[in-house]
Amino acid sequence: MVIALVAVIVIARHVMTPPYPGADPRAPNAPHQTPAFPGQTRAPVQKSNVAFDVVTVAQGLENPWGLTFLPEGWLLVTERPGRMRGVAPDGKLTPPIAGLPPVHAQGQGGLLDVTIDPDFASNRFVYWSYSEPREGDVNNTAVARAHLAPDMQQPRLYGVEVIFHQQPSLRSNAHFGGRLVWGQDGTLFVTLGERFINEGRMRAQRLDGLLGKIVRINADGSIPQDNPFVGKPGARPEIWSMGHRNIEAATAHPTTGELWEAEHGARGGDEINISRKGKDYGWPTITYGIDYDGRPITGGITQKEGMEQPIYYWDPVIAPSGMTFYTGDLFPAWKGSLFIGGLGSTCLVRLTVDGEKIVGEERLLTDLDERIRNVRQGPDGALYLLTDNAKGRILKLVPKK
Repeated sequence: MVIALVAVIVIARHVMTPPYPGADPRAPNAPHQTPAFPGQTRAPVQKSNVAFDVVTVAQGLENPWGLTFLPEGWLLVTERPGRMRGVAPDGKLTPPIAGLPPVHAQGQGGLLDVTIDPDFASNRFVYWSYSEPREGDVNNTAVARAHLAPDMQQPRLYGVEVIFHQQPSLRSNAHFGGRLVWGQDGTLFVTLGERFINEGRMRAQRLDGLLGKIVRINADGSIPQDNPFVGKPGARPEIWSMGHRNIEAATAHPTTGELWEAEHGARGGDEINISRKGKDYGWPTITYGIDYDGRPITGGITQKEGMEQPIYYWDPVIAPSGMTFYTGDLFPAWKGSLFIGGLGSTCLVRLTVDGEKIVGEERLLTDLDERIRNVRQGPDGALYLLTDNAKGRILKLVPKK
């Protein structure tokens, strides 16, 4: 009798704790939800078996957020409290670059992404996103540009122009979005969060504001006339796509040029979308996962006609920030892979992509135990990462010696 009873208990435990497929063994927050199509979540683990070394390029950065490469071998890096620095080829940091406007450096806000003009060699324009303080104790995401002086020993920006302001401004310290991605036609995509608070969340479905949107502007801040809502009464002409939550990972596809983005869900619901002209990606009407308090989000539905499905989602979340397709020659086995930084998951996520489908997932640097804020491919073919903490670093992945 005792043996039989033990057997029953073992079987019962096995039934109550099923194995969960994919790279994350944890149970989903919303186990009652089902994907809209096969392979939309929990892709099979697909190891690349690539041996690499992790090299520290620079350190001593306070919550670094954005990273870009200058043609002369230098880097530019932003620190969320409001500083931008140059990084010499030997890893030495410059003093903070002079000329930046004030930032709202509270909560998730501060100095965010940075990129250079496609014609930087001739015009030396640098662009950056940041949380902008406004009168009345409100704030919003903004984009500015300026010329970078050639002398990197005493770096400064001059001729600062704020070329974009998110509207409306709200009193919130969260969900600023802020990734900057150049389109193949020289237009600039800016990702915008819905500011987390309920007022902003419900505006993600409205076209009369810029909360929970991706916008597309020209390099001088003017509006491309082929944007989807140009001339539509009551709609902001900057809008490219809508129904987003908080996008801190975005990149252009190396072949198609389309904008791929990964946005934060709540408890579950991190998702990858291909942002297309005029499309609605559903937030907060449809989403996977649940709210932070355990309740369903809005109606608790995951599909609705007229709203786009993510090509992939995570539940539990990885907390995505930073994203790039790998196209270099240093790691032939990684060519075509999509890399995403993980904040809450403190790892680097590598996805195997087949057309517009995610068919495999691999978690790298799982022992790093640092939040990965950004991932970029360098001109040398290496992968560069930013670790987001008070003593943040720039890391570089290179083939193992």
